[in-house]
Amino acid sequence: MTTSALDRTGSASAAAKGSDASTPPGRSRRRRPKAGGAGGHLHAGWLTYAILAVFTFISFFPLVWTAIAASQSNTRLAKTPPPFVFGPRLWQNLETAWDTGQMGKALFNTVFVAGCITVSTVLFATMAGFAFAKLQFKGRNILLLMVIGTMMVPPQLGVVPLYMAVAELGWHNQLQAVILPFMVSAFGVFFMRQYLVQALPTELIEAARVDGAHSLRVLWHVVFPVARPAMAVLGMLTFVQAWNEFLWPIIVLTQENPTVQVGLNGLGRGYVPDQGVIMAGSLIGTLPLLITFLLFGKQIVGGIMQGAVKG
Repeated sequence: MTTSALDRTGSASAAAKGSDASTPPGRSRRRRPKAGGAGGHLHAGWLTYAILAVFTFISFFPLVWTAIAASQSNTRLAKTPPPFVFGPRLWQNLETAWDTGQMGKALFNTVFVAGCITVSTVLFATMAGFAFAKLQFKGRNILLLMVIGTMMVPPQLGVVPLYMAVAELGWHNQLQAVILPFMVSAFGVFFMRQYLVQALPTELIEAARVDGAHSLRVLWHVVFPVARPAMAVLGMLTFVQAWNEFLWPIIVLTQENPTVQVGLNGLGRGYVPDQGVIMAGSLIGTLPLLITFLLFGKQIVGGIMQGAVKG
């Protein structure tokens, strides 16, 4: 070997020794993870953004089309092709829908009805779900099967006997006729039961019993805090379902004491229904739900994620 080759070899060995000397003993040198690899940050490509854009457009199109149709006249909506830009009659149609369908009273009644149904369903379903999940009593499985079996019965089959009961009580055209039949649901009981079976440890209940807590205290201080994520999800689903309920309110309520769906049904009457006014009423009936999701969307998603982690 030549002198220059020996010098290069010696300098390389010295550099390697220096590098080893600078590394603390017992600790290996770590390599920086590459982007997109294990431990690195994932970056979305153009295909991901394209798919998200398509699904976002599909999701928002019905709402945008409702707003566009609410700003058009009935004559323009009957033409082909339909309009895809906003027209000049939005505020006029909104005012007509508000006055004709009594949307102010309808919104108040719907908020009251949906709120009462949501609170009662969440409360009773959580209590019943806790009983079916953690309490030991005779006939528990049979009763649970009976509750689940009611989910298989079409609700239309109970309309006639339920209306006969309402008429016998004299509740026609009163809000309690819409609230009481839906104060608890079989789905809510089953949903809360399935959640509490996994999320609520039996040892926690036994510890509360040892400390002298009675059933109501266990329910308030142990069950409700654990079940809060599932209660939030059930409350959201129940509120939306109660808000959109159509068949039963149409049967027992009239235009003098309407909910949103009854008010919208009144807008569609006449020889030639004004589609622009109907769409304006639908827009009014949809806005409270959108505002609710905008205000409480983070809490709802947080409850869902917290429930998923606990489960």
